[in-house]
Amino acid sequence: MHTAGLDYDQTRLYELIWKRAIASQMSEAKLERTNVKINTASHKQTFTANGEVITFDGFLKVYLEGTDDEDLEQQEGMLPAIKVGETLLNKSITATERYTRPPYRFTEASLVKKLEELGIGRPSTYAPTISTIQNRNYVEKGTVEGTERNYTQLVLENGDVKDNLLTEKVGSDKGKLVPTDIGIIVTNFLVSHFKSILDYSFTANVEDQFDDIADGKADWKDVMKTFYKDFHPRVIDVQENAERESGERILGEDPKSGKRISVRLGKFGPMVQMGVTDDEEGPTYASLSPDQQLGTITFEEAMDLFKLPKNLGTYEKEEVSVNNGRYGPYVKFGEAFVSLPKGTDPLTVELEDAIVLIKQKQKADAPIYTYKDLPVQKGKGRFGPFIKWNNMFINVNKKYDWDNLSDADIVELIEVKIQKEIDKVIHNWEDEGIRVEKARWGRFNILQGKVKIELPKTTDAPALTLEEVKAIIEKNAPKKKKKVAKKKPAAKKKTTTKKK
Repeated sequence: MHTAGLDYDQTRLYELIWKRAIASQMSEAKLERTNVKINTASHKQTFTANGEVITFDGFLKVYLEGTDDEDLEQQEGMLPAIKVGETLLNKSITATERYTRPPYRFTEASLVKKLEELGIGRPSTYAPTISTIQNRNYVEKGTVEGTERNYTQLVLENGDVKDNLLTEKVGSDKGKLVPTDIGIIVTNFLVSHFKSILDYSFTANVEDQFDDIADGKADWKDVMKTFYKDFHPRVIDVQENAERESGERILGEDPKSGKRISVRLGKFGPMVQMGVTDDEEGPTYASLSPDQQLGTITFEEAMDLFKLPKNLGTYEKEEVSVNNGRYGPYVKFGEAFVSLPKGTDPLTVELEDAIVLIKQKQKADAPIYTYKDLPVQKGKGRFGPFIKWNNMFINVNKKYDWDNLSDADIVELIEVKIQKEIDKVIHNWEDEGIRVEKARWGRFNILQGKVKIELPKTTDAPALTLEEVKAIIEKNAPKKKKKVAKKKPAAKKKTTTKKK
C-alpha cells in the first residue's frame, strides 16, 4: 500500500478506503461463540469466560470494524483457540472493582450503526438525519471532559496478592450526541401523542413498503391513503386539543417572597420563573446558562440566576453589566455585547475581567479597511473566516491568506460579493418590498421582509408578475389562530361573622 506524498489525515483516509475495498472482496469470517468453564484442583469454584473464537479469519485479516463503546471490558472479547480438557497454567488472577454506569450516549457512527440494526433509513438518509437533529438543536455535541475516579484492583500472581489503586475517567460526553431540553420535550410530546408512529417497527415497515413501491408490488397511492386515513385525523385532534409542552418542573418556593420557583422552556429557550401569571406583579424570569438543563438544575442554582444582571460599574463613561442570555453569558458594554469565555460563571466576573474582554472585542472589531466610506471588519464565525462590510458577511475562502489580507484582496472579495447579490436578483419591486431571487440547487426564493417562500426549480421565475407573486405570498401566509377567551375566575363571596 503506497501513501507517498500524503499527510497524516490523508494517509488514514486512504488506508480506510483501501482496507474496506479489499475487505469487501474477501470471504466472510467464521466465528464460534464459546463459553469456557475452568475448574481448579485447589477449590470448588469455577471460572467462566464468554467470547468468540475465530475459526476462519476471512476479511478480518485485513479490516476489523471499530467500536464507539468505551467499556471494552464488558464486551464479549476474542478468546484463543483451546480444547476441552486442556490444562491451563494460572499466570495471574485479577479482581477489579466496578461501578454501575448509565448507558453510553451515541456518537454519530454508533447512531448510524443502531439505525442499520433497526432497519430505519437508508445510507443516503443517515447524514441528513444526523445533520437535521443537530441543526434543529434537538441534540448537541457534548463537551464535558469527565472526572477521574479511583478504583481498586487485586492481582494474585505467584502466590502474592497486590492491591493496586487505579483511576478511571467517568462522566465524559465529549463528542457524543447529548439531547437538549427542546429535544427531550419534543420527543416526549411526540411519544405521548404519536406513539405508534414513533415506534421503531413502524419506520422499518414503511421502508419495506417503499421497497414494494419501487419494485412495482404496491401502488403508492394506496399506501399513502392507508397511512393518512388514521394519521391526518390524529394530527387535527392533537393540533386542536393537545396542551403545549413546556417541560415545566417546580423546584420550590422563594424563602423571601413565598413565590413558586419553576423551570420550563420559553420562547427564547430554557428559563427559570419566579411567581405565576396570576400574581399582581407578574412573574420574573432568568435564562439558564448553556451548561444547565431543565431536568438537572437545582433550586440553589436557579435562585443564583436571579442575581443577574449584575452591574459591574462604568468604563469609558458607559455602564458595564454581566448577564445570562439565549446564547450564553455575556458582558454588556453600552449597546455592545461581549460573550464570556466558555465555562465562565457570570457571577464571578468583576469589572477588571470585563474590561479585558471589552478591549479584546474592540481590537477584534476594529476596521481593517474602508471601502466606499464604510468600515470593513474581519472575524471568524460558524462557517469559517469572513469580512463584514455594509452589514454584508463575506466568506473568505482558502484562496486568500485571512491573517494577511491585502487591500486588493478586500476590494476583490467585496466587489465579487456585490456582483453575486446583483446577479441572483430576478425581480425587485422596491415599492412593495418584494424580491424574487435565485436560490441553491436551481430553486428560487420569494422574499418580503422576514417572509421567505421557496419555489421549485420548475418555476419560470423570470416570467412571474407582481400580482402572481403577491398571490403566492398570500396563499403561503400562516393562518391566524383564533384566540380562545379565558374564563375569569369567579369572584369570591365575602363571608361575614355574626357578632355574638
